[in-house]
Amino acid sequence: MNPVPDKLTSFLQENKISTVCFVDQENNPYCINCFYVFDHEHFVLIFKSSNGTMHQNFTKATASVSGTILPNTIDILKLKGVQFVGKIIDKEEIEKLQLTSKYLKKYPMSIGIIGYIWAVRLDFLKLTDNTLGFGNKTIWNFK
Repeated sequence: MNPVPDKLTSFLQENKISTVCFVDQENNPYCINCFYVFDHEHFVLIFKSSNGTMHQNFTKATASVSGTILPNTIDILKLKGVQFVGKIIDKEEIEKLQLTSKYLKKYPMSIGIIGYIWAVRLDFLKLTDNTLGFGNKTIWNFK
């Protein structure tokens, strides 16, 4: 795996809300907004969803997803944001990597929400950081 630039991992660790985009069997897009935890050790984003959601059918192992992450507050001149692409990982790997406990540690109030933990192994990241000059980009690929 290529080394991940520090500014990318810092951004993922500092923020908490992501938009994740799925595609169903008929190629119809569907997006959700959700809290995430970034697990730097295994390079995954961890999410929790309620049972019965529309996207529950899309969170099948190895399904490709994409998404965005913006800072908690936005200043147009200092805009930063990440675009990502990855694959959903299966429940067995989530258990093996103990990702549920990492999510619950950051968001303990989610224990009271009936649902499931799922995660995305990151394959591609692009950080746009206007604080370094308008349109400044840092790109990372797994390969």
